[in-house]
Parts: sequence; C-alpha cells; structure tokens
Amino acid sequence: MKDGSSQYANTNEKVLKAALKVVNQATISGTRMHLIAEEADMVQSNVHYYYKTKEDLLEGLQEHVLGEFYTMQDSLRKKSGDTLQEQLHIFFQQKKRMITKKKEYDFAELDFVVQSKIKPTIQGRFQKYYMEWRDSIREILIRFCPNMDEKEKELIPYLAVSLLEGASIQSLVDPKDFDADGYFDMAERVVLDHIQNVTDNG
Repeated sequence: MKDGSSQYANTNEKVLKAALKVVNQATISGTRMHLIAEEADMVQSNVHYYYKTKEDLLEGLQEHVLGEFYTMQDSLRKKSGDTLQEQLHIFFQQKKRMITKKKEYDFAELDFVVQSKIKPTIQGRFQKYYMEWRDSIREILIRFCPNMDEKEKELIPYLAVSLLEGASIQSLVDPKDFDADGYFDMAERVVLDHIQNVTDNG
C-alpha cells in the first residue's frame, strides 16, 4: 500500500502530464484548468488542491519540462566517454532525442520561451537554465582546451545552444522536412571544427 507522500507525488505527476498534453494541444495561452482536469480524469477542485491557480500549475510544468532535460543529460553523461567530443556529444544527442522521442516536452519548452516575454518568473527560470547549460559546455572547454582564448570559451557555448534551440524551431515549423540526424551531425561538426580551428591557431 502506498503511503500518502507517494500517492501525492503520483497524482501530482498525473496532473503535470495532463497539463503537458493540454499545452501541446491548446498552447499555454489556450490552456485552462478545466481542460487539464478533464485530461487527468479528475474533478477540477482536485487539480486546484495541487495547484491553486493556472500560474502555479504552469510554474510546476515548466520545472517538470526542464527537469526532463536535465534527467536525459545525466543519463547520457553516465554512458559517455571522457573526451571532448563525447562530452559535447551529450548535448546534441539530448536535444535530438527530445525532438524525435519527446516532442511534447520540446514544444512546451518553446511555448514557455514565448511566455517569458511577458512573465518574469518564467523568464527567470530560463535565464538560470540557459546559464547552467552554457556553463556546462564552458566547463568542458576549460577542461579539454585550457589554452583556448577566453573570448572563445565565452562565445562557443552561446553558439552551441543557438544551434540546439534552432533545431527545435525548425523541427516545429517543418517536421516532415527536418532531417534530425543530418542536422545534429553537422551542427556538432561545426562546433568541433571551430574548436579545432581556434586551438590550432591559438
């Protein structure tokens, strides 16, 4: 028999999964608490027990979505070798998997990015997430390319994140034409070739 905390966590997860589905169907601006309740097969008052307002629920959903990204990165990291190429590959592989295997999370992330324009709390979480993302890439550069120019160590993480997030946008706009395998192979080569170039000429 499950204890109360376990049951709470499971029901909370159910609400968040329902919210994720509704956001994918109706976007964040079109999401309503009653739609989430219907998707979760719950009465609306029970949903409000976990999240008093739509804003509270969206905050929980954003953290859930970003948490899925971190979980996937950690899983890939445990299977990766300790080289520059393999450590950078984690980020490209994670984003490709999100686009091809967990599209609902990737779409929600993009929708939250749009919402960050008008919601400072959403923007603040993304600022923290992107900073940690860039810092993780920067730490790899510091470790494997200690003599690299400091300006390059600052800019390459921005370049890598732009390539990764750009894939999400293009995949959303042209899902049938977007070649995820080809794109991520090339994007990864672009970053690695640039690193090789600046370290060779540094």
